[in-house]
Amino acid sequence: MISERDSETTFDEDSQPNDEVMPYSDDETEDELETQPAVEPEQNRINREVEVTRETLRKDCSWQVKANDRIFYELPQFKKTKFLCLKKSIYSGNAIKTYKYNPITFLPLNLFEQFKRAANFYFLILLILQSIPQITTLAWYTTLIPLLLVLGITAVKDLVDDIIRHRMDNEINNRTCDVIKDGRFRSTKWKEIKVGDVIRLGKNAFVPADILLLSSSEPNSLCYVETAELDGETNLKFKMSLEVTDQYLQEERALADFDGLVECEEPNNRLDKFTGTLKWKGRSYALDADKILLRGCKIRNTDACHGLVIFAGADTKIMKNSGKTRFKRTKIDSLMNYMVYTIFVLLILVSSGLAIGHTYWEQQIGNISWYLYDGLDYTPSYRGFLNFWGYIIVLNTMVPISLYVSVEVIRLGQSYFINWDLQMYYPEKDTAAKARTTTLNEQLGQIHYIFTDKTGTLTQNIMAFKKCCINGQTFGECRDKTGELRNRPEQVDFSWNMYADGKLTFHDQYLIEQIRSGNEPEIQRFFFLLALCHTVMVDASDGDLNYQAASPDEEALVTAARNFGFAFLSRTQNTITISEMGIVRTYDVLAILDFNSDRKRMSIIIRDPNGKIQLYCKGADTVIYERLHPRNPKRQATQEALDIFASETLRTLCLSYKDISNEEYEAWNKKFMAASVAVRNRDEALDKVYEEIEKNLILLGATAIEDKLQDGVPETISKLAKADIKIWVLTGDKKETAENIGYSCELLTDETKIYYGEDVSALLQTRLENQRNRTGSTLNSSQRTNEPFLQRGRKHALIITGSWLNEILLEKKKRKKKLLKLKFPRTPEEKQKHLQSKRKLEANKEQQQQNFVDFACECSSVICCRVTPKQKAMVVDLVKRYKKAITLAIGDGANDVNMIKTAHIGVGISGQEGMQAVMSSDYSFGQFRYLQRLLLVHGRWSYIRMCKFLRYFFYKNFAFTLVHFWYSFFNGFSAQTAYEDWFITLYNVLYSSLPVLLVGLLDQDVSDKLSLRFPSLYLSGQKDLLFNYKKFCISLIHGVITSLIIFFIPYGAYLQTMGQDGEAPSDYQSFAVTTASSLIFAVNFQMGLDTSYWTFVNAFSIFGSIALYFGIMFDLHSAGIHVLFPSAFPFTETEINAMLKPYSWSKLSLSLSTCTLPPVVIDYLLHSAPTSMTIWPSESDKIQKNRKKYKAEEEQWKRRPSVFQ
Repeated sequence: MISERDSETTFDEDSQPNDEVMPYSDDETEDELETQPAVEPEQNRINREVEVTRETLRKDCSWQVKANDRIFYELPQFKKTKFLCLKKSIYSGNAIKTYKYNPITFLPLNLFEQFKRAANFYFLILLILQSIPQITTLAWYTTLIPLLLVLGITAVKDLVDDIIRHRMDNEINNRTCDVIKDGRFRSTKWKEIKVGDVIRLGKNAFVPADILLLSSSEPNSLCYVETAELDGETNLKFKMSLEVTDQYLQEERALADFDGLVECEEPNNRLDKFTGTLKWKGRSYALDADKILLRGCKIRNTDACHGLVIFAGADTKIMKNSGKTRFKRTKIDSLMNYMVYTIFVLLILVSSGLAIGHTYWEQQIGNISWYLYDGLDYTPSYRGFLNFWGYIIVLNTMVPISLYVSVEVIRLGQSYFINWDLQMYYPEKDTAAKARTTTLNEQLGQIHYIFTDKTGTLTQNIMAFKKCCINGQTFGECRDKTGELRNRPEQVDFSWNMYADGKLTFHDQYLIEQIRSGNEPEIQRFFFLLALCHTVMVDASDGDLNYQAASPDEEALVTAARNFGFAFLSRTQNTITISEMGIVRTYDVLAILDFNSDRKRMSIIIRDPNGKIQLYCKGADTVIYERLHPRNPKRQATQEALDIFASETLRTLCLSYKDISNEEYEAWNKKFMAASVAVRNRDEALDKVYEEIEKNLILLGATAIEDKLQDGVPETISKLAKADIKIWVLTGDKKETAENIGYSCELLTDETKIYYGEDVSALLQTRLENQRNRTGSTLNSSQRTNEPFLQRGRKHALIITGSWLNEILLEKKKRKKKLLKLKFPRTPEEKQKHLQSKRKLEANKEQQQQNFVDFACECSSVICCRVTPKQKAMVVDLVKRYKKAITLAIGDGANDVNMIKTAHIGVGISGQEGMQAVMSSDYSFGQFRYLQRLLLVHGRWSYIRMCKFLRYFFYKNFAFTLVHFWYSFFNGFSAQTAYEDWFITLYNVLYSSLPVLLVGLLDQDVSDKLSLRFPSLYLSGQKDLLFNYKKFCISLIHGVITSLIIFFIPYGAYLQTMGQDGEAPSDYQSFAVTTASSLIFAVNFQMGLDTSYWTFVNAFSIFGSIALYFGIMFDLHSAGIHVLFPSAFPFTETEINAMLKPYSWSKLSLSLSTCTLPPVVIDYLLHSAPTSMTIWPSESDKIQKNRKKYKAEEEQWKRRPSVFQ
């Protein structure tokens, strides 16, 4: 008897997860089915069917396209209300618009977007406050100029981007093609094409809209297209028109008279699916994706083709897929925002305190001092209120306006460094590393977990036929013609085969002998199936056979059949031609049962020249074995061979066939044709019909294809592991294959203890029971058992299949069933009980998932096999959610896109499976081994540079701004500034911006070689050691101390001082200039002290900034400019008078030495002293001290002679 507690943790106790079975596809329902009523009332059934039919018709067939009839689309039912009584057609025009602005809207829209950012809006408010005379003590330009600079830089960037979009849109919209108008084909611009137009396209032309292929110049109206702009794949795909349109719609007159009506699905973003029906001449014809040419495709190897426009412009599938990508933010971004909020709160508190101080000063001194009377009879409280806003203005530089722009400049520079890195260039495919985003660079230095696909990511995805099992006998070993094993491999001679390409490496002479002798008909049937059952296209224009396949696996199998004497030569709509041991035969193709992720198999039904009908099927071993005839004597022998192939990390497929009688085929074909034109649920109907014919199969054997590891994969994984980065492999391959790949790439070793799904399930069940006993029957996710699952001191690994993953995570799903769900009224008590039960299940599920993540993260490596794309994303999301760790996902195929988008950082590999992963990624390159350089070099450097930039940026702004705070105690808290207005304006723009920007771009603690040699340097980023609230507080304290020194040393020096000429040099203007000069020297020299990697550019920026300050100040303080603008430039000759006196330079020297000497001593003791004297040396400090030694070792290794010479 199952207790209530047990029932909470399992959905289906009777079914144990099957390691060999892939979970249901991601298109299945997420919901568990409720218990269905035993009897459905008849009226309920009728009403439901009518409602479902109406809803389906409305959804699936609401899009109607009438050929050559533009008036048809003006009917009222095809109009929608746009605004008030204005109506617009539901059919989009073909002109596309990707730009955001036009000359009229650019300025207002761009400003509106920029002022939506909190920092920009804050400074706009400050600018408004500065225009109020009663509260401002700063000139308006001190805020306006920096704000205009920030807005201008961003606006120019947006303008350049939008101009590029305008040019691209115009280029595309003004392309031309032939469209039937007034009964003739006429050249027409793309933007003038409408839905329902019949168009003609030539060779190498781009498809202007989503069109239904009507006919082409190729036999049977085949059309070859390249889909590189859709999915990045350069291999050709073929499309085929309906037989009826191919027969009747070849001539211009016939195309002009064509009046067919297409009823199909509404515009959507599913590139691989299309459901519709063509009604013409009183008959209906089924339409699917194989008859649709999508916008963005390119016509290849086809002289001309004709099509009917179904979707245009914004309704096309490529445009529907161009939605916004999920915006990713870095951890430092979030922390930086919180720190800006902290500064803003600090600003308000300081301003409030100073305003209170002014109120008190007015009451005690201001009101009784007649010489301070300003003619305004304001109360002290009101003056304090005005001064609060005055100090908000004066101290506004605590919130740095240029921070975000500077961060973006640094990130852009780091992205270019990644793009320019020749050591991440893959010459074999002419593929360079590419940073596809500029916002995540520093996060590359903080990765905790890497989730990687296997095929094409860890492996090469270049398939080679290695072995096979035919009729229970395994072939592929090194054997001679008699079948005896040989020690020395000898390449098979394929010279007897005129179609052999000479590229296949095979050493089993016995298989060739069996094929040529014809003694084993099953062997010939095996390779005949490989040459027949596929979707490969062939191009024989150059006298040679060039295969174009949708996947490397399929191309490898067809090429193998070609080399073994069964060459695929050509195909038409209804036939396929094959050379069988030199004899060319053509077979009628009666039906092709397509492969998809649910079926995991493909079948073809043919009629041979003798009239015999046969079905040939290839697919995953699990699905083929389920459909075999009970009497298959070679079943066990083939299974043993499959296990051996998997242990050798080979990819496997099973092959089978069956004979079909004419009567059985005719009966099945009627169902097939009906399902093909079904209005609703066509895919489900076809799957059901396919299942009827794909049963009682006869097993032929299995193929084994090799997919080798990429170069440098084990070394890369080893280095990343030393950097404390954990690698999880998420793949759809079999458990044995995935496990052996784990050993090959050194994720697993002989010392590793491996846990499987059943082990984990038992451990988690025990842990869950213990947690329940401790916390009571109601689970609380915050109360957890923190004991580790695994013993420390030994390597552990987890290998789990998708079925076990769903079982453990309580994500087990069932196929969607079209059953009635009757909803009877519930009492309040039943509703409450149901709600409590649901909450209990959710809490239980959350606790189980958290326990699984805790267990998996204690393992040194995790391999998830037989997982779907959605499960890959789910695993990534679980680690993000429960571990709060920074994740990176890397893959090369479309099945990795979901995982790549879910992770904090997505990396795409330009592989054999197209460019879908690359186009969805944040970074891309050609090989997995480049990941170590991306993380350990570029990622770590970016993190170090950004952290140093932020620490220094906050420091220099605090040092600059807080001088006003100390000055307030000596000016009656009157909000008077301690500097000249122009100095305040240009400080962050010119005087201190360049050195910190260059440190953020160029600084490095150790070289790239040492970064790769010592992966442990990466740990500082993972632990957030270089930028956190502690570092922020240190920058704040450092800035406070610097501001104290900069203010009080000149103040004390000027206090009651007499110059050599008998005049007092202690006027306000001289004090302001001396303080400003001290600040410029202090912050720029401090930047120099913090610089680890000196270049000429760094030195020039520091000393150049100081020189620039003096040059500008001398100009702004000149008498000439004062005469022209006396109110804007009141400091006349102040800089010259102050700086020409030796006394001023002594104050500058004292301020500078006092500011810089303590940090130098502290840094020396903590980091730079000899090892015996250093208090807390970091790993980087130790390596820097020994860098000469490491460099000498590298030189010695280079000079060491090779053992192969």
